[in-house]
Amino acid sequence: MNDKQSTAHNMTSLARPPLKELETKARWLALLMLAIGLHVFEASLPSLGPWFKPGLANLVTLIALAMMGTQAAISLSIARILVGSFFIGTLFTPTFIIAMAGGLSATLVMVAAWRCIPGLSLVGISLLGALAHMLAQFVTVEALFIQQSALYYALPPLLILSCISGWINGALAEYICGRLAHEKI
Repeated sequence: MNDKQSTAHNMTSLARPPLKELETKARWLALLMLAIGLHVFEASLPSLGPWFKPGLANLVTLIALAMMGTQAAISLSIARILVGSFFIGTLFTPTFIIAMAGGLSATLVMVAAWRCIPGLSLVGISLLGALAHMLAQFVTVEALFIQQSALYYALPPLLILSCISGWINGALAEYICGRLAHEKI
């Protein structure tokens, strides 16, 4: 066999990944792009309080958890925060550290609830994630940046806002997952 034939033979002998695997990767990438877009969009919104946004990107993490499982949700959360922070110019800044602490905490709590509390709805899982997100942000800010216990006086109203946004995101996730299952997407 000459070099041309050897190269052609090697190219045709490469195994194609199964279609199901490609579809899963494409679905995950589509969810990641949506989560990054929502992350960037939320960064442009005015804040209702320190470190509070509606958590729309966590909605996508919740959908990934329900549709694709725990590994997909965790990797989506990390990738979304990294890439989204790069786009908004906060990568490796205090804002990034706070976002990563909140996002990872929320995702890990949602994963734990998904695995350990059978029958818990996506609304319940989302509420737990929203509360974990806010608490982790406060603990991170207090531990690393503002060592003032008075900071926690702002926590109760922000936890109430987190519950509201967590409920809305959970309801949206249930609706979206239901529609996607009905459409068999």
